[in-house]
Amino acid sequence: MSGKQIKLFLVDGTPGGLTTAEITNWTGHVLSARRSDLAELLKREEMQRTGVYLLLADDDAAVGETRCYIGEADVVADRLRHHQRDKGFWDRLVAITSKDTNLTKSHGRYLESRLISLATQAGRVSLENGTAPPVPALPEADASDMDYFIAQLQIVLPVLGVNAIRVRPAAASSAVASSSWSASPIFRLQNAKLGVDATAQQVDGEFTMLSGSIVVPSWDSVGKATSTIKAYASYRAQHERLLADGAIVTDNGGGRVTRDIVFSSPSGAGAVALGRSCNGRIEWVSPEGVTFGAWESRGVEQPV
Repeated sequence: MSGKQIKLFLVDGTPGGLTTAEITNWTGHVLSARRSDLAELLKREEMQRTGVYLLLADDDAAVGETRCYIGEADVVADRLRHHQRDKGFWDRLVAITSKDTNLTKSHGRYLESRLISLATQAGRVSLENGTAPPVPALPEADASDMDYFIAQLQIVLPVLGVNAIRVRPAAASSAVASSSWSASPIFRLQNAKLGVDATAQQVDGEFTMLSGSIVVPSWDSVGKATSTIKAYASYRAQHERLLADGAIVTDNGGGRVTRDIVFSSPSGAGAVALGRSCNGRIEWVSPEGVTFGAWESRGVEQPV
């Protein structure tokens, strides 16, 4: 397993406040801040550079309960001042520039286009961008450098709690997947009566239902006890959001998953798939008959 050293610095000494993030030997520089810290942020030298930025807000009705706008600017500070006036939805931001100040306008436009594309592919946020700009042409070497830049961003941003461009790695062989610490075997959940046939995999610590899974077309269970009613209402709302944003579509009387969907737990994924409560650690099973719970506990010595 290849490690990464990420350096975080809490500028004002408080969690959730102005924070810088860097990776050793990477030219990128990332700043995370609350909207209320904007005045202090704009005083920083990095904000006078070319770069890209993400405006973010929590929203229960949004995909992944997050709204996001992605943009680029020759001078990031100037664009953020503009958005302070004309975009009211956001409450936090991430600004991305370069330590070597070598990012140009063309580089910024390339990064913006690729980040919007990745956010669309990931399906973890509701994008506020009205358009998806085409990827501008760059010299081959520059495009390669920017793709590497983006790959490092995909590591740094989740550490800051921003998963907008976090996508599942390209499919690997089953041998590689089964031996990787970060990727599990592919587990399956079936119920012939309900017509459910779903697959999922844990990737980078996240339980992900895979595109092509067949799930229930609607979530109708209501529960009886107060706690159950509340839990079922949450699952139903989640299922409805996935239908609304096209992650699940109704097809031949069933529900078909159109993109990978990340869940907070295997039980949550199973509940959305089955339309009822589910013990995901038991009901998701690998091709070898190993439950997710047993795989998850691999190598852990059991008490006598």
